[in-house]
Amino acid sequence: MRLGLGTLIAGAAAVVLGLGAASRAAAPGEAPRFTPDGRLEFPNDYRTWVYLSTGMDMSYVDKGGDPDLHVLDNVFVNRGAYQAFQRTGHWPDKTVMILEARRAIQKGSINKRGQFQAEVLAREVHVKDEARFKATGGWAFFGFEEAGEAPAKMIPANAGCIACHEAHAAVDTTFVQFYPTLLPLAREKQTLSANYLKDEMAVK
Repeated sequence: MRLGLGTLIAGAAAVVLGLGAASRAAAPGEAPRFTPDGRLEFPNDYRTWVYLSTGMDMSYVDKGGDPDLHVLDNVFVNRGAYQAFQRTGHWPDKTVMILEARRAIQKGSINKRGQFQAEVLAREVHVKDEARFKATGGWAFFGFEEAGEAPAKMIPANAGCIACHEAHAAVDTTFVQFYPTLLPLAREKQTLSANYLKDEMAVK
């Protein structure tokens, strides 16, 4: 999973206490919808949400993958959650983030160089529901092959998504480090995780 957890940086306790109530408030509107058996309904209107960023051919491991397949990952978040993050530097309860993976191609129409986006390959959804997902810190992941398909089961916690996000995410289990409009805000509000800051020191 390429969306994004971590512990808060040392020395930010006073800031966290001051923002705690706001960070736990539910994001207004666009809340995740679940079936009675706990499956997530696909948010078909996600393209009207706030666009955060696009990454190309991103991978969190050194090897693997098809060298001939190029992928562009577009990330969107529900508008209420985005507005709350602007105020607090944290994601509120009922945050929904979706990563839309599209094939990147070069040959088409008048294009002579570079890549442009084509068909959707997959979609991944990262949901914050503190009451529903207590065992995994309030967050869970769901995978969808196509828009509008049947509600999806939660990706098992032992699949590695949760652990990776806990170990490396910049803010609240999310990879804010890859969202250029949000990273400066998180730095300003001192909500960057200790694990993320450690990773940053390691690559310098």
